[in-house]
Amino acid sequence: MWDYSEKVKEHFFDPRNAGAVEGANAVGDVGSLSCGDALRLSLKVNPENEVIEAAGFQTFGCGSAIASSSALTEIIKGMTIDEALTVTNQDIADYLDGLPPEKMHCSVMGREALQAAVANYRGEEWSDDHEEGALICKCFAIDEVMIEETIRANHLSTVEEVTNYTKAGGGCAACHEGIEGVLAKVLSERGETFVPAGVGALPKRNKPAVAAAATGAMTSLQRIRKIEAVLDEIRPNLRRDGGDVELVEVMDKNIYVHLTGACSGCQMAALTLSGIQQKLMEALGEFVKVIPDSEMPVALAGV
Repeated sequence: MWDYSEKVKEHFFDPRNAGAVEGANAVGDVGSLSCGDALRLSLKVNPENEVIEAAGFQTFGCGSAIASSSALTEIIKGMTIDEALTVTNQDIADYLDGLPPEKMHCSVMGREALQAAVANYRGEEWSDDHEEGALICKCFAIDEVMIEETIRANHLSTVEEVTNYTKAGGGCAACHEGIEGVLAKVLSERGETFVPAGVGALPKRNKPAVAAAATGAMTSLQRIRKIEAVLDEIRPNLRRDGGDVELVEVMDKNIYVHLTGACSGCQMAALTLSGIQQKLMEALGEFVKVIPDSEMPVALAGV
């Protein structure tokens, strides 16, 4: 289990400014549901002095993504948009008294959402520049430009750190050589020499998943049983609040569940799904997406 600060837990269980801002005149969207994280940041900016009067967020992701989004909205309220643009992902992490290294990408996503929202306010077409560079990580659609910028901004020096901050390299690991090439380039500019950690070196939490995929150590049945075991651990907490969860289907990285009772249709259902997703990723050692069965493809639902 990752070590979360009390501030992270506070902003996860009691997020500030959750939801869309009424009368927003600036909206920024980043991330992708297919990659497991997505964030929409909405702002109400006073056109006379460009002060951010209100900020809200809607996010799909883990607890750190929710906490980072909540922290960002608290930080930027009352700032001018130019002042807000000086906020870094490290400022977001510091506000939360730190994030686990594996979750720093959540703060990076918040910074990008802010840039996108300001561009939207100014009538500009925001570009994250990701399409300008060669695609390095196909699993999470992370390109060379984003990796290079993140290495520079956060003084990264290892493949594992790049994975923690961007997700790149956290899937099949085929892109590690490409990441090493970008690291070598940026470290050379800093007057440093990049020393590879070794062929096949992976962030520790991803090794079990990759090994299983390569050797078949975990069969489909074993994987389903693991998922059911995690849901059994979560179930007592849901039942205390008058809800429950049932496993419906597992299709590769997509895990379909059925929320019942108080969990069904609740405004906090998205947080419930995010919490389940977080637990499953930790238990399986891989990135998965938990989806309500109401969103199952018709072909699967009829099986």
